Amino acid sequence: MINISESAQAHFVDLLSSQAEGTHIRIFVINPGTPNAECGVSYCPPDTVEATDAEFTYQGFSAMVDEKSLPFLEDAEIDYVTEQLGAQLTLKAPNAKIKAVADNAPLVERIEYMIQAEINPTLASHGGHINLLEITEEGFAIIQFGGGCNGCSMADVTLKEGIEKQLLEAFGDEIKGIKDATEHQRGDHSYY
Repeated sequence: MINISESAQAHFVDLLSSQAEGTHIRIFVINPGTPNAECGVSYCPPDTVEATDAEFTYQGFSAMVDEKSLPFLEDAEIDYVTEQLGAQLTLKAPNAKIKAVADNAPLVERIEYMIQAEINPTLASHGGHINLLEITEEGFAIIQFGGGCNGCSMADVTLKEGIEKQLLEAFGDEIKGIKDATEHQRGDHSYY
């Protein structure tokens, strides 16, 4: 469920050694399933464990996860990386902002998940995003650019060399291609 590296496990054991007996760690998501989702780790004293918490046992400690956060932490990874400037705990939860869908979910749900989980986080670095409008009977996914992508001079390249390649790689046996329905208007919002 939640992959905690050996270095992160050792770090947690060290941190918990100075806490009260029976203290665990708690892994959680604030605002799960939304664009504002944030993941965190905290101490979890024995008197704060809820009956509905899921418990995951690791080398020398347990991690508690509340039932609301649990589905959004699927495939989460925690690592403790030591670099020249110090050490850092990292938590990656690819499903925190949108709940993972099953492999047999309808095509539109699987494409929407990939857009929200993989494509839009990349486009967000340029202030942009895309939305899936529909999948046509002919097998084309119709998308619309928004934010900084609307009016960007590189939108066509992003569509063909990035988004379409990524979606065809994942769904090439189910869709023929991607089409842009955006009426691109240049403005201050456009990324250049």
